[in-house]
Amino acid sequence: MHALDETDLAILRHLRADGRMSNADLAAAIGLSPSACLRRVRLLEHRGVIRGYTAIIGDGAVREGVVVIVQITLERQTDEAMRRFEEAVRRCPEVRECHLMTGLSDYVLRVEARDAADYERIHKDALSRMPGVARIQSAFAIRSVIRG
Repeated sequence: MHALDETDLAILRHLRADGRMSNADLAAAIGLSPSACLRRVRLLEHRGVIRGYTAIIGDGAVREGVVVIVQITLERQTDEAMRRFEEAVRRCPEVRECHLMTGLSDYVLRVEARDAADYERIHKDALSRMPGVARIQSAFAIRSVIRG
């Protein structure tokens, strides 16, 4: 992967703050011509640095269900065991984020479920059946304070 320069980092900062910012406004904010800015953004998208755009929906606007933070500990931390787990977690649509961690757990997941019963299904049918899982610890979020 190519190193990001200061212009790339500026583009990412602005888009993280406002993903709907027009190319003209973005170009003006970082001091590029609109065509040069668009080329940079398209290159960041092509390289997978920018993986997509999404809308962040306010709490209460739609029934979103519950967010569960799940800590996963694997039986072994070999490259093969981690690869197999990561492949399985990518196939689980309820897992919205997955992070390889330092510390007591190997992975932390953000899981979205309709309710506690739905999470029980996800836990039983998906998470506990993923390869190499030794321990699962779950915590239900009470409310989101910062979300992005």
